[in-house]
Amino acid sequence: MTTTCPTDADTTTPSRLAARSLTLAYEDRTVVHELDLAVPDGRVTVIVGPNACGKSTTLRALGRLLKPAGGSVLLDGTELARIPTRTIARSVGLLPQSPVAPEAITVSDLVARGRQPHQRWWQQWSEEDERAVTDAMERTDITALGDRPVDELSGGQRQRVWIAMALAQDTDLLLLDEPTTYLDIAHQVEVLDLVRRLAAPAADGTRGRTVVTVLHDLNQAARYADHLVAMKAGRIVAEGRPGDVVTAGLVREVFGLEAVIVPDPVTGSPLVVPGAPWSPDRSAPSSPSSSGKAL
Repeated sequence: MTTTCPTDADTTTPSRLAARSLTLAYEDRTVVHELDLAVPDGRVTVIVGPNACGKSTTLRALGRLLKPAGGSVLLDGTELARIPTRTIARSVGLLPQSPVAPEAITVSDLVARGRQPHQRWWQQWSEEDERAVTDAMERTDITALGDRPVDELSGGQRQRVWIAMALAQDTDLLLLDEPTTYLDIAHQVEVLDLVRRLAAPAADGTRGRTVVTVLHDLNQAARYADHLVAMKAGRIVAEGRPGDVVTAGLVREVFGLEAVIVPDPVTGSPLVVPGAPWSPDRSAPSSPSSSGKAL
């Protein structure tokens, strides 16, 4: 069973992973309110929004790290709570925001842990496991670090190791919470280019991986997302293609910032040029170019 996610006025895209009336809370504080979301298969979905809006909390629930206070998360039409953990781990890979590595573990050993969901008591390691680990390390440019302890690496190097572990898990769905944290601009672009390649269809037409990621940088989100989800105060304000979603009105509503929206000169995606923080008492800029597109 699959749900469908609208991507434009006339078409729908199947969705293996979905949230239905999802409410999330920490003790007595509700963070996400009755959220409905269908993640498009084989595409990159990026969740954006201001700090503490519930985007990382939503991602944790999609990976079954947080139990819903109400509603449900569905994988292939079945509630996550009803699916065995190992079964989920073969379908959904999750890189949380601040993972912690075991003390003194080496890079290659940590990446290899991504293969644990595929292990059996009668077959602890296989050529397929070896290929998956090697490929993940090559893709994230950490092969030369294989024998080094993870706790001796820089923040950016450690982040790439964690991404490699998530890739080695070799799941159809990949959830990444702020994967560019600690990375310099060159490695940010490398990681996000990799995310795009993961979601790209194979040469034989096979659908690519489904990726859901949380990003802080709205311009990076607009450049790399197929499907953009903008959240505020635990609710989805807008979702869809970046060219339809990223407007001056949306930036004002969600981020409290006046902005001019222009085409990115490299990709043509929406590029947000920030202005002054917005307040109801501040007059809107009079220049026609500052109004962006209508929300």
